[in-house]
Amino acid sequence: MTSDYTPPKVWQRDQESGGKFAKINRPVAGATHKQELPVGKHPLQLYSLATPNGVKVTILLEELLAAGYSQAEYDAFLIDITEGDQFGSGFVEINPNSKIPALVDHSTSPPTRVFESGSILLYLAEKFDAFLPTQHGARTETLNWLFWQMGTGPFLGGGFGHFYAYAPEKYEYPINRYTMEVKRQFDVLNRQLADHRYIAGDAYTIADMAIWPWYSAVVNNEAYDAAEFLQVHEYEHVVRWVNEVGERPAVRRGRMVNRTWGDENEQVKERHSATDFAGKNYE
Repeated sequence: MTSDYTPPKVWQRDQESGGKFAKINRPVAGATHKQELPVGKHPLQLYSLATPNGVKVTILLEELLAAGYSQAEYDAFLIDITEGDQFGSGFVEINPNSKIPALVDHSTSPPTRVFESGSILLYLAEKFDAFLPTQHGARTETLNWLFWQMGTGPFLGGGFGHFYAYAPEKYEYPINRYTMEVKRQFDVLNRQLADHRYIAGDAYTIADMAIWPWYSAVVNNEAYDAAEFLQVHEYEHVVRWVNEVGERPAVRRGRMVNRTWGDENEQVKERHSATDFAGKNYE
C-alpha cells in the first residue's frame, strides 16, 4: 500500500477526521455546554450507554440484585454519545475524561464519583463483597483478567473495529495489524477457557462481566459484522463460554439497559426499577 500523506511537523486540526464518530472526536477535554444530570431515587446513579463498556456495569448491578443485594438498586440514565451528552458540564464533573460509564454513589458523604468501567466494577464488587474472591490468589487472578480486558479493549474496538467497520476508507495495513491482534486475543481466551469454566477459574466473577460484552458482541456478530472474517467459530471454548454467560437472566437484563438500537423488546433506555423489564425477553 502506498500513500502520499506526509505528517506535518506540527499537527493542526483543519477538518473533521471522518468516519462514523468523527463529530465527537476532539483534541481537548472539558465541557462544551452546560447540562445538569438527572438524579433518581436510589443511592447508585449510573450514567451510561449500552456499549460493551457500559454493559459491564449494568450486568454487575443486575447480578448483584439477582443475588439478593437490595442496596444495589440503581437508576440508569442514558448518555447519548452521538449527541455529545458526555461533554455536558454535569457529566464532565463526574468523569473529566468524558467517557461512559460513570457512577455516583450517594450513600457516601460526600457522594463518591467513580469513572472507568474497570474501576466501577472493582468499586461495586468491593462495596458488596461479591463476584470478587477474597482469597489472595484467586482475587489476584480475577484482577489479572479484569485489567487484561482494560488493556486489550482499545485494540479490539478503537483499533480493529474502527479500521474494519467505521473508518471512511479501508486500509490494508491497519486492518491486518489489528486483525492479528484480535485473533491473538481470542486465542488467549480460548486457551484459558479450555481449562476453566469461567475466565478466572471455576467462579463467575467481574472478570467475566468485563470481558463478555466485548467478545460476545463479536462472536454473535453484533459488532463490526466480522464474525466470518475473524472465523470466531474456531475458538470453541470462547463460544461455549459466550453462550453460557449469555443465558444468565441478569446478563440478558444488563445488556438491555441504556440500549437505543436493535429490537425494541431488548431496549430499556432508562432503568429505575425491576418493573422496567416487564414484558422484555430476558428469561
